[in-house]
Amino acid sequence: MIQIFTKIKNLTLNFGPQHPAAHGVLRLILFLDGEILQKIDAHIGLLHRGTEKLIEYKTYLQGLPYFDRLDYVSMMAQEHAYSLAIENILNIEIPLQIKFIRILFCEITRILNHLLSLTTHALDIGALTPFLWAFEEREKLMEFYERISGARLHASFIRPGGIAFNLPKNFLEDIFLFIEQFNYRINELEDILTYNRIWRNRLINNGIVSKINALKWGFSGVMLRGSGLLWDLRLIENYENYENINFLIPIGNFGDSFDRYLIRLEEMRESSKIINICLNFLLYFNIFENNNKILLPNRWNIKNSMESLIFHFKLVSEGFVLIEEETYTVVEAPKGEFGVFLVSNNSGIPYRCRIKSPGFLHLQGLNMMAKGLYLADLVTIIGTQDLVFGEIDR
Repeated sequence: MIQIFTKIKNLTLNFGPQHPAAHGVLRLILFLDGEILQKIDAHIGLLHRGTEKLIEYKTYLQGLPYFDRLDYVSMMAQEHAYSLAIENILNIEIPLQIKFIRILFCEITRILNHLLSLTTHALDIGALTPFLWAFEEREKLMEFYERISGARLHASFIRPGGIAFNLPKNFLEDIFLFIEQFNYRINELEDILTYNRIWRNRLINNGIVSKINALKWGFSGVMLRGSGLLWDLRLIENYENYENINFLIPIGNFGDSFDRYLIRLEEMRESSKIINICLNFLLYFNIFENNNKILLPNRWNIKNSMESLIFHFKLVSEGFVLIEEETYTVVEAPKGEFGVFLVSNNSGIPYRCRIKSPGFLHLQGLNMMAKGLYLADLVTIIGTQDLVFGEIDR
């Protein structure tokens, strides 16, 4: 009798970095048993530019544009975190009007992020129409970015001590007109997706994350609230003026991909409410005095003087000096907790700058979320994690 011994070997498959559903230069090595995922090994490093080390060789203002280029879908949220970190070291309080302008643009940024996240997720699964509809709304919001900064993406608008420019004429009225019609667009997205049989089959009970696992893996933002945990840094950290604004924080029930989809929809509605509150405040107050200088000594306040020109030249070329101090400042970015650890040492450049991006921690939980599911479910889970590699592989 002849005995035949066979050795069964799992299939190893490369997913990305060129795959359209990889949401950037994500490379995954998949270990498969047929179509069942046994293990997912994430490889990053293809985009790495050493952003944090580059910032440590720039003045504080020169370091600001690097934050636009991290999560290039949520630009102003990251500028905001960096500016708050510098303001914490300087221990300065900015005017209330400027706080409302910052909140206004942070919520516009949240809507921009969620529109892209939901529609590219739907596109990965096979739904083309939401992508086309939502990008029309994103174009309108990008025009607001362009009107206040001259750039559609890399705005450099929120800066230490305030903002870069005053708001253009009729700007607030135009945002009001946009918000008035935007809620109808959210309803259209919901109509085409929420009760769609294919969409529900692909998302419900897919990528379930329990409360315990969400905390263990360091999840934040929608990934954490989707598991039923009420955690939003806008209220917990009480930065800017969020504590005086009434808005709801949607949370999930089951921790699956469908819960996270519904939360992003509701967050866009809540952001619209916050924007309306900011508009009602700003329309009745002057914006700010036309003086952008930070730490400007009284003796240089003489207009059109040579001394003022010299001081301005030194301020721009050498930057302002921060005392020896350190801070870890966090904001509720659209993707979750975005943090900046900044150490100053009595010079015009940071001694240390370290960035905590939410997507990096969400990506490390990919194996936990997708193990045992089908290969096709992996695309759904990557989409619901809302990954952008500018912040992950920085």
